[in-house]
Amino acid sequence: MDTSFPRDDYLPAASHKREPCPGASLLPRDHLVWSIFNTIYMNFCCLGFVALAFSVKARDSKVAGDVEAARRFSSKARCYNGLATAGSVVMPLLLAALVITGVIHLSKLAQESVGFFTYQFGGSDEEDK
Repeated sequence: MDTSFPRDDYLPAASHKREPCPGASLLPRDHLVWSIFNTIYMNFCCLGFVALAFSVKARDSKVAGDVEAARRFSSKARCYNGLATAGSVVMPLLLAALVITGVIHLSKLAQESVGFFTYQFGGSDEEDK
């Protein structure tokens, strides 16, 4: 007994061949996966959440058939995703650079201060006479 569904005898003949929609390549991307990644892992100043909101709006507009609105929302989602990614990559690099230069500056300052504290303020005994 064949229990597979759907059975071949119930399917129309045209359903075996799937042809791509002519406008499928013109639909804008919604960047939803990138937005989810930015929201969960690299949420710099909540830009990932804003990008996620625009991605969902882009997907909803695309499903509703409003290609122009989907294109606008997709562009905004891409912009916010780029800002969130750049901010999350640049900020730690900038912080690391500041820490490294601060450590270098403090080590030079400590080396110079060693010479200052070893200086004798009292002078010699001959000056007191």
